[in-house]
Amino acid sequence: MQTDPRLVLRTDAVRPHPSSGQTSGPLLFVQYAFPPNHHGYCGPADSTAFFEYGVSGTVDGGLRAQAREFAGAWPYLELIAGATGCSDPLDRRVVEAYWVGNPLLDRIGTTAIGGSMEDRFRHRAGPRFSNLTDGVIAGGVPHHSFVVFCIYPWVGLLGDDRRAAQALTVLDQCRIRWGRVLALHGDQVVVESSPLTWDGRRLGFGPLQTETVIRSFDGVGLLAELEVGDWVSLHWEWVCDRLDARQLGSLKHYTQRHVAIVNDAGARSGPAMTLG
Repeated sequence: MQTDPRLVLRTDAVRPHPSSGQTSGPLLFVQYAFPPNHHGYCGPADSTAFFEYGVSGTVDGGLRAQAREFAGAWPYLELIAGATGCSDPLDRRVVEAYWVGNPLLDRIGTTAIGGSMEDRFRHRAGPRFSNLTDGVIAGGVPHHSFVVFCIYPWVGLLGDDRRAAQALTVLDQCRIRWGRVLALHGDQVVVESSPLTWDGRRLGFGPLQTETVIRSFDGVGLLAELEVGDWVSLHWEWVCDRLDARQLGSLKHYTQRHVAIVNDAGARSGPAMTLG
């Protein structure tokens, strides 16, 4: 896998951030938000500068300003923080709740979630807005999997290609998925994970398969060293973070919750309307 020519790092200006201690909320946000930003889907125009913040471990007003440019994720961070008494949307607990999941999510009432949906999506979704609120009423919480499965299909965020195979790939790559490290090869990591499946009526998870993902460019990345056997989170083709048992359980729990919500909705769900 060659270095992406769109990401030319100013390596004289960055250094890997220390691996000791727990990653701060702003830097954890970079680890999860960089992959779609690198593809140009959301966030600041200068994805290289955003990446360099994560590599150097620098947290300042510039990073916070860039985080606010993620029009998809930032309002959910504000929602989680505001509803749970956290003063900072980039508090580590808030960032983890959105991308991975933790008990903060279940402290947020349906009224707060529904109000956020009203403000952001009623005009954009038009007559389909009630389909978004159905997911909230059914128990959806502001986790990234809720956004991917219950929001994106209704507001035109899966791209223009509506072929089922392509749309399923986008759903699978856009969700935060989990995998186990099988091998390490420089900038690449071989992981074993279960892909998202669609049988014509329901989403599910297929048999384990191997995939090769990225952890760095020319040895420069956002993570401390990985080991074979580690559980990791994945977003698009990137490794985001190493997961401990609690985080792995939370990521599975909230992902499966939102898959169940769309499956219970049957033909009225966003994935069903998109995948056909």
